[in-house]
Amino acid sequence: MMNDQAKTLDDRNLGRAMARGALCRCPHCGQGKIFRAYLKIADECNVCGEELGHHRADDFPPYIAITIVGHIIIFLMLHMDMAYQVQPITYIYTMIPLAIVMPLAILPPIKGAIVGLQWANRMYGFGPSRSAD
Repeated sequence: MMNDQAKTLDDRNLGRAMARGALCRCPHCGQGKIFRAYLKIADECNVCGEELGHHRADDFPPYIAITIVGHIIIFLMLHMDMAYQVQPITYIYTMIPLAIVMPLAILPPIKGAIVGLQWANRMYGFGPSRSAD
């Protein structure tokens, strides 16, 4: 019986769980939706019933989004300045909308991947309860 429990504990593939989460799907089955609203994680998967409310993504997804978007915008600004000698107002018209839209677009996949990471590693209640030990 102990071997069966150990075997089932090894079945969670980290890469697959994070990829499913990044696609905004349940990290367990890959079919159900992970979000019930824009960034609100569903309490459970609507297909397999996996409990998803245990996640603790907190501020990590925005930090990742800010880092990614910041690098892209700085690269674009440097490229535009060196290649085209643009006026400073051009940065206001182009970079500010990008700085608003890009993080909003990539936050759900990032948060889904973080929830998939936590699920695969059995963090924050995604694994067996301590009372079962």
